[in-house]
Amino acid sequence: MSAPTLDTSVYLDRMDRVRAAMAEHDIDTVLLSVGQDMPYLSGYLAMPLERLTMLVVPREGEATMVVPGLEAARVVEQPGVFELRPWSETEDPSAIVGELAAGSKRVAIGDQMWARFLVELLPHLPGTVFERSVDVVGALRMRKDQAEIDALAAAGAAVDRIAGELQRGEIPLVGRTEAEVSNHLGRRIVEEGHQKVNFAIVAAGENASSPHHHPGDRVIRENEIVLTDFGGTMNGYCSDTTRCVFTGEIASDVAEAYGVLHEAQQAATAAAVVGAACQDVDRAARSVIADAGFGEYFIHRTGHGIGLEAHEDPYIVEGNELPLEAGHAFSIEPGIYVPGKWGMRLEDIAVATDDGCRPLNNSDRNLISVDA
Repeated sequence: MSAPTLDTSVYLDRMDRVRAAMAEHDIDTVLLSVGQDMPYLSGYLAMPLERLTMLVVPREGEATMVVPGLEAARVVEQPGVFELRPWSETEDPSAIVGELAAGSKRVAIGDQMWARFLVELLPHLPGTVFERSVDVVGALRMRKDQAEIDALAAAGAAVDRIAGELQRGEIPLVGRTEAEVSNHLGRRIVEEGHQKVNFAIVAAGENASSPHHHPGDRVIRENEIVLTDFGGTMNGYCSDTTRCVFTGEIASDVAEAYGVLHEAQQAATAAAVVGAACQDVDRAARSVIADAGFGEYFIHRTGHGIGLEAHEDPYIVEGNELPLEAGHAFSIEPGIYVPGKWGMRLEDIAVATDDGCRPLNNSDRNLISVDA
């Protein structure tokens, strides 16, 4: 899957901001291989090959895209953003990168760079201190511009349409396996304009008490909760939503817990304002659930950032004191999971704005009974 190609001016601006961050953090060179930092800065998404692709970004001077010769034709050149340096099968790409980064005392590398590439690079940069590029590129990627927010909103609207079908009973559940329903959701994700399905969790009854349950041959029955969590990548940006339905008359204990869950999500959404610490958003959701006696059953963070990746900074979790800024996009997804009985989660993608928290998912947030 290719990355969205934007106007060259966008990449030039991002490069300028990265170099400013490099100066702030005293980084001489940034090295980006597989992962989403490279396409964010250059528009090129490297295939995860054993052949090294590396974007070398010096603090001063033009960046260089070191790419296998057989992959060079896939690169959309961006004049002024980077120079293209194809390498042949008989060349050592690590040595090429080493030459380009020679003299660097502090180098920031991407989180997803393969260990083999780093190990092969080390002899070419003796005495260099290596740090994570998230401290340089991550803060920039967290702050989505309007085009990125629009892309996230479009992806969110697409999966909302699928959630609506589920809630209206248009996606059959009872008598089908979790895997069959998961495959159905996956097809619909693509039909709604996504280029890639990232996940389609379907968990029925007791299986819903496992937050990342893998859908299998469990047949969905009448009178139980069904948790669905699905999303994909659409024009480079990710969607992610979780909605639960009940196949029949909603059981009283499930209805009670879901009311608490709904309230917790509302509290977290209200707390997710510019300037609030990420951990305060988590605390807002967690306090509602704990006060209702379900605290031990909320076993994960309240949210994760989203953008080019389904999970990225900022993380909405206790201990993260990072203040939210306008343009930060993240999930708000409290959950309650009672082992062996049932589980539930309610998830929207949201973006912090100067006017408050804006949800990018808008399908019905109630627990809806669907015809068995």
